[in-house]
Amino acid sequence: MVANGIQPAIVTYNVVLHVYFKIAVPWKDVLALVDSMKNDGIPLDRYTYNTLISCCRRGALYKEAAKVFDEMRAAGFEPDKVTFNSLLDVYGKARMHDEAIGVLKEMELGGCPPSVGTCDEMLRNGCKPNLCTYNALIKLHGVRGKFPEMMVVFDDLRSAGFVPDVVTWNTLLAVFGQNGLDSEVSGVFKEMKKSGYVPERDTYVSLISSYSRCGLFDQSMEIYKRMIEAGIYPDISTYNAVLSALARGGCWEQAEKLFAEMENLDCRPDELSYSSLLHAYANAKKLDKMKALSEDIYAEKIESHHGLVKTLVLVNSKVNNLSETEKAFLELRKRRCSLDINVLNAMISVYGKNRMVKKVEEILSLMKGSCINLSTATYNSLMHMYSRLGDCEKCENILTEIKSSGARPD
Repeated sequence: MVANGIQPAIVTYNVVLHVYFKIAVPWKDVLALVDSMKNDGIPLDRYTYNTLISCCRRGALYKEAAKVFDEMRAAGFEPDKVTFNSLLDVYGKARMHDEAIGVLKEMELGGCPPSVGTCDEMLRNGCKPNLCTYNALIKLHGVRGKFPEMMVVFDDLRSAGFVPDVVTWNTLLAVFGQNGLDSEVSGVFKEMKKSGYVPERDTYVSLISSYSRCGLFDQSMEIYKRMIEAGIYPDISTYNAVLSALARGGCWEQAEKLFAEMENLDCRPDELSYSSLLHAYANAKKLDKMKALSEDIYAEKIESHHGLVKTLVLVNSKVNNLSETEKAFLELRKRRCSLDINVLNAMISVYGKNRMVKKVEEILSLMKGSCINLSTATYNSLMHMYSRLGDCEKCENILTEIKSSGARPD
């Protein structure tokens, strides 16, 4: 167009920008396009700003997204549902929970539609469902593990004359994958392709995560390879999905190579990225690597919001590294972080493996004082400890307690 003397218009730039977002072009290239737009004297419109914020999702670029958001308002454009949802997604990927809550409050003040949790109520009140409503209900049932109800909604969607879109398919892939249902994942993907849908980046991410959770690491890596061959740039969610798969397989060398690739593509590793790297080291028993990374976390060279310190408790407990587990736990206490069931279970596990009954009792007392109920994992660690001590009677008492508490022995 330019070579033939045709001046690009606002729609031209917006279309190119939308493609940049779809294939996750690096942020510096996005800014170069915007600079070209401004140099041509073309003012940005609401669509441009919304797409720019969406582009920030790839690397969880929350500072950049906030800057675009402020510029949008300064230019006289009020944010709409697309703006708020894109900004929420950026803050969510960056683990900026306070900022995300602030966006939610601003959405409420701006009169944005209710969240997906109110969809059942909407239907009861006679609101006619659209495709978005059905997709929300599919996700709602899926995350609760109500698969029959989820598939009933899927059938209702088609019966109502709607055609499943990419959101529908990706939701089904994610739900089945998170529950380790690999045959269902493959079935949905085949059905999706048969319906004529070309996989997008989110589809590939869902597939990578799904096969990984099912323990099918080779399939995960094959999907990632096919995504790159399709010319789709990986974003932070893609990298985290691949890192998670590599972590489960203990493939720490490949995980380190992926980190280097992220830096080359201007995609900042986030807390989840580093957490996966730690799990990769732990599964490969690379204690020296874990130690080196933990020192950077303690020195706050890596922005972690305390989440990575909790990960250090978990991974060191997994490899029965007592001293490092205690060090991470004391660091959490020093930072006055809230202690969740996973952290406390990790402490019971590592103390139990080392037959430190008094220490286990201290953690149990801490759980009781914090009104945290014992989980099946807690009971399992206790039974494991007492079995190693040869106390069969105590093990039987714990098994009875599991049943009386309403928990289910696994």
